[in-house]
Amino acid sequence: MGKPKFYDFCVHAIPDGDNTVEQLAALARHFRYSGIALANHSDKLPQSRPLITSPEGFEIFRGIELVEENPSKLHGLIGKYRKSVDVLIVHGGSEAVNRAALENPRVDILNHPAFDKSSGLNQVLAKAAAENDVAIGLTLRPFLHSRGSRRIRMLSDLRANLDLARKYDVSLVLSSDAMSCFDLRSPMETLALAEVCGLEEDEALEAISTAPEKILSRNSPGPGYIREGVEVLEEGDYF
Repeated sequence: MGKPKFYDFCVHAIPDGDNTVEQLAALARHFRYSGIALANHSDKLPQSRPLITSPEGFEIFRGIELVEENPSKLHGLIGKYRKSVDVLIVHGGSEAVNRAALENPRVDILNHPAFDKSSGLNQVLAKAAAENDVAIGLTLRPFLHSRGSRRIRMLSDLRANLDLARKYDVSLVLSSDAMSCFDLRSPMETLALAEVCGLEEDEALEAISTAPEKILSRNSPGPGYIREGVEVLEEGDYF
């Protein structure tokens, strides 16, 4: 077997984050990622995207992280964006939003399922994730930017979600959730941090290589799958 390919499937560029696509892609390639998914929040999409030349041997995928607290409206957004992106993520939180995402097979990843003092997941939702092949996203930025009791609570929630994912064989996707270049971590650093958070080495490896590749395989060939560069995307391309 060849060397695994590593992917960061949740990276936020201007205007959602602080850096341009070019800056994020260049640093991710320097860290030896094979590709990234640009997943700006749905309320912070660029008006247009300029033509970008992808670094050689590196892939940039079109993604989005949907933000909507109303489950009915969320289903509408999923239908609106599904065909125009390679990676469709839902920003979770409440049990109602988590349920809407995990029961919809058109969703690829549910990020941030924790909300307040609850993990946001339970056995019913974990079973729905497995049945609909929706991955649970494990994002490093919130953990790295937290301290004290908040970090302890986040670790507790994460480990509870891990237990459910293992029990019901739910896929995990590990990403930086980077809002700037300073949030990006190399694959080796990401794997080490994941193990600190409770993942086994093989689980962490699968979460940044095999699981993302599975999503790409399921959704490709699609309109946003990019090998040699990033095409010009106008605002209308998201509809």
